[in-house]
Amino acid sequence: MDRFESMSILVAAVEAGSLSAAARRLGVPLATVSRKVSELETHLKTRLLNRSNRRLSLTDAGRSYVAGCKSILEELEEIERAASGEFTVPKGNLIVTAPIVLGRLHVLPVAAEFLKAYPEIDVRMLLSDRVVNLMEDPVDLAVRIGDLPDSSLVATRVGAIRQVVCASPAYLAARGTPKNPGELSQHDGVTFEGLMSPAAWTFAAGKADQSVPIHSRLVVNTAEAAIDAAIAGVGITRVLSYQVADAVRAGKLSIALQEFEPPPWPLSLVYAGQGLLPLKVRAFLDFAVARLKARLQAIGSP
Repeated sequence: MDRFESMSILVAAVEAGSLSAAARRLGVPLATVSRKVSELETHLKTRLLNRSNRRLSLTDAGRSYVAGCKSILEELEEIERAASGEFTVPKGNLIVTAPIVLGRLHVLPVAAEFLKAYPEIDVRMLLSDRVVNLMEDPVDLAVRIGDLPDSSLVATRVGAIRQVVCASPAYLAARGTPKNPGELSQHDGVTFEGLMSPAAWTFAAGKADQSVPIHSRLVVNTAEAAIDAAIAGVGITRVLSYQVADAVRAGKLSIALQEFEPPPWPLSLVYAGQGLLPLKVRAFLDFAVARLKARLQAIGSP
């Protein structure tokens, strides 16, 4: 029995939630996955998994064994990476994730410069507004907006992001600029539902928050669509500061209600803190932090 292979298959089955899901993830027959897990249980003379038609669950012995397997496999991977030179020379594949618009506007240009400076590193960039779990997904670095609830991650702050209310100058000239959030009830709303509810927007009101009813004449599922609609004069929208920075500078949109904005969210480069940091990650951090700060410093007050 190849112990490391069997341990890897067991961990994959637990993470995937079923033997069949592990087989699909690993690209091996279901029978092979089942046999490898059974071989481990025979070798250990104990049951590791409770099997059901829907989902696997770990026995007490399985829980401690899988935790140990993960630790051993991670250490083995680190040893192999060190032997291959990843910890002595910046090289290899670097996987970076970032929000879609932020990644396209700011992270991608920095990554393009980085590739020129480090010819032995290849970058895979995953642009998604989904929060990627760095402890479970094969990602080296994330550009993340907001506070970090997971203390096992290390964050380097590179900027701040505001939630801004804005509309076209023509719309505000015709309908008036709201002086407080309550006046939004007299306006047409354009809501990006990925950021907030189409029925109410929340604003800062001293130490508390104020929820203001909104009549959303248009609800969209991307920030770009909300911005385009606001530029076209459909109504007032609320998006993130970096998403409208160019439109504001070009005079296509005007910011309103700045004094009622909630506290800005931190923008950080985030990576897992356990173990020796690969040089490819350290190289990107050293290269990208100052450049991202320079690109994003105007975002907080577009």
